[in-house]
Amino acid sequence: MLTTQQLADIEQNPYKADFPLLAQNPDLTFLDSAATAQRPEVVLDAERTFYTTMNANPLRGLYRLSVEATEAIDEARKTIARFIGAVDEKGDPQGNQIVFTRNASESLNLVARTLGPKVVLGPDDEVVISIMEHHSNLIPWQQLCRATGAKLTYLRLDDDFRITPEEVASKIGPHTKIVSVTQVSNVLGVQNDVKAIARRAHEVGAYMVVDGAQSVPHAPVNVRDLDCDLMAFSAHKLGGPMGIGVLWGKSEVLDAMPPFLTGGEMIDSVTETDAVWAPVPQKFEAGTQDAAGSFATKAAIDYLASKDMAKLEARERELATYLTDRLNDLPYVDVIGPKDGSRHVSAVAFNVRGVHPHDVASILDMSNVCIRAGHHCAQPLLNYLEVENRATCRASVAFYNDKADIDRLVEGLDKVWSIFGGAVDTKEA
Repeated sequence: MLTTQQLADIEQNPYKADFPLLAQNPDLTFLDSAATAQRPEVVLDAERTFYTTMNANPLRGLYRLSVEATEAIDEARKTIARFIGAVDEKGDPQGNQIVFTRNASESLNLVARTLGPKVVLGPDDEVVISIMEHHSNLIPWQQLCRATGAKLTYLRLDDDFRITPEEVASKIGPHTKIVSVTQVSNVLGVQNDVKAIARRAHEVGAYMVVDGAQSVPHAPVNVRDLDCDLMAFSAHKLGGPMGIGVLWGKSEVLDAMPPFLTGGEMIDSVTETDAVWAPVPQKFEAGTQDAAGSFATKAAIDYLASKDMAKLEARERELATYLTDRLNDLPYVDVIGPKDGSRHVSAVAFNVRGVHPHDVASILDMSNVCIRAGHHCAQPLLNYLEVENRATCRASVAFYNDKADIDRLVEGLDKVWSIFGGAVDTKEA
């Protein structure tokens, strides 16, 4: 339950004006930031600025424009590294630990395809993931285990939607070679203790991979503190452009991994019979890079940093708490996940009793309320939870949302219930 001051804080919105789509559509209620975030004006400007002032192929020219494009990418790497705590003992950002991909899915596929061969998995080995993984952090490991004969083991949730220390200790053991876990569930919005999981993984000599797609946009993340070996996330979920993903890794881990794709500037030298790879990160970046996208990603992170990530996280926690409280108060709605809103990072899953989530989302859209409906690329989780229709509605907040957005969602849900269910006074037992 929020205090009077907290309610007043989320009633105010000093951010929405920075986002053209939201500013130009004041009647729009956008509650699907877990799928993709809105872009601030500075990001849109940055991409245009690149193309109008320094458009050239990076790494491939000695002329001024090409050099400037190359420098823009290098600065983007440093900005991203600083943002996620990838710094050395002096606090200097380690830009060479930042690999650009197309999205978090590609980053995770890269890891599975390259870390797997390095580890040399066999029939007696195990890869450990959680039951709440997005398909992007599940299917690549399924494929790897199928190809190598290794066993895929799942960390499962208790009744309070937590992965307990006991579960971690029992599932991560001497046969575990790789652990790959999401920091925040894209469905439930719950945050996993990946630092503790990483500690256990390293105790048994395993690598720790983190899917940060839902954590990096919403809370301060420090990879040094987490002591993970690799982390993946996407630019578009933190206000950057679509088509840019990030893979961060410890230098010694990235250096030991073979390339994922070949061609272009990922080579140092080529003969008729062999090739020598370029150093990291170029080793993993075949072909022409999206330099404009990287430049715009830097602008997105600069924007977030200028607003203070800790402050933005606190606001989003308040929004998620208010959202969860309002949903809990509706007698025809079941929240899928913790009833305590403070445990939700952005996303809150729910269902309207007896109404398919697709119908809920369609009717809400008539009121200009945007939510997600379906399995959210997490079918094993919804099967495990035995959710009706194996689908949920999902409302996900960002700092540019406000109290009015959530109130409009609730008004829309009342309309849904009036169409499909009628009014009830209390929730069914």
